[in-house]
Amino acid sequence: MPLPLLSGIERYLDVLRVERGLSAHTLAAYARDLQGFTDFLDEHDPQVAHDVMALSARHGLAYAVSLSGRKLSLRSQARMLSSLRGFGKFLRRENLVPSDPMSEVVLPKTGRSLPHTLGATAIEELLLRPDVTTPRGARDAAMIEVLYSTGLRVSELCKLALADIGPGYLRTIGKGSKTRVVPLGERAQEAIQRYLSEARPLLLSGKQSATLFVTHHARAMTRQGFHKLLAAYGRAVGIADLHPHLLRHSFATHLLDHGADLRAVQTMLGHADVSTTEIYTHVASTSLRRTYRRHHPRA
Repeated sequence: MPLPLLSGIERYLDVLRVERGLSAHTLAAYARDLQGFTDFLDEHDPQVAHDVMALSARHGLAYAVSLSGRKLSLRSQARMLSSLRGFGKFLRRENLVPSDPMSEVVLPKTGRSLPHTLGATAIEELLLRPDVTTPRGARDAAMIEVLYSTGLRVSELCKLALADIGPGYLRTIGKGSKTRVVPLGERAQEAIQRYLSEARPLLLSGKQSATLFVTHHARAMTRQGFHKLLAAYGRAVGIADLHPHLLRHSFATHLLDHGADLRAVQTMLGHADVSTTEIYTHVASTSLRRTYRRHHPRA
């Protein structure tokens, strides 16, 4: 019995969710990428929609060519084609097709841009910006301190539960549903304690929640909500387009600047591959070269 293309994609997304433990946010990104491919086929070869066996290399190659003609960055093209290649491998692995129809799709070379980071002075100004005498300000200060102290992803920060905080550490569940333990600095511990004792009860107004960081409606802080408030603090101290990942970048770079071991930073960031962490060593090296040229008399 023929397997419709959309049914094949649904099976693939189920495997990503169950076997790889991908988040709903990441799964939605995969679904959007593959929807782009199905839209392309609907326009150029609608018969393929009825049977994945009809997929061939020419479909993937034609789609890649179509992406190159659109106003998309190389990184976006590479991501979309990577999703497509993963789908092709899945079809072959599950014996739904005789051969991988996407094996000839080649990802465009994107290069590797260095992440932006904040200097120590900018970080200090940002951390001092929230008004900790107010419930929201105390919460915001704690969230920013934790983000910079631990290098968490914003999704990990917002999902923290009360039970995840220990003496000098926190526990988080990252990509692939992998649990890791990250050290928690003294300032972050102090900020959390102030928030828990002085601000959180007022935000909850008698309600109960297992989530660590809550809004004034007693709901868990969302990624989008935190992104907005962080950007507002950034504008207030002269940092344009401040986003949570910039603090993660700064956390990693500042650790390496001060001699931290690369493997230790990899563990704290939750990177599966150390090569992902190595990008921060290039940032640190660039900073060192800049300092040398600025201050050495024979630079």
